Amino acid sequence: MEFKDLDPILHSQLRLAIMSLLISVKEAEFTFIKEKTNATAGNLSVQLNKLKEVSYVEITKQFKDNYPLTLCKITLTGIQAFETYVKALQSYMNL
Repeated sequence: MEFKDLDPILHSQLRLAIMSLLISVKEAEFTFIKEKTNATAGNLSVQLNKLKEVSYVEITKQFKDNYPLTLCKITLTGIQAFETYVKALQSYMNL
């Protein structure tokens, strides 16, 4: 029986939560992700940057009514990585 490697980027609880949220929506605001994951702004920012470094998410910063707005969107690479991660987890459960 062979165990598949789990993506260390997605194996973090918060990063996995972020990806789970983003895979179900077209894009999400930073504040929405923060509320849904109960993360602090600082920690969320660090984890989003780690996901961005490996091209799993795109982050767009803009202004809306003079307030900064940060939008996050999962990339095709991110979707593929997430699906591979889920399949690997399922293989662990089907032993």
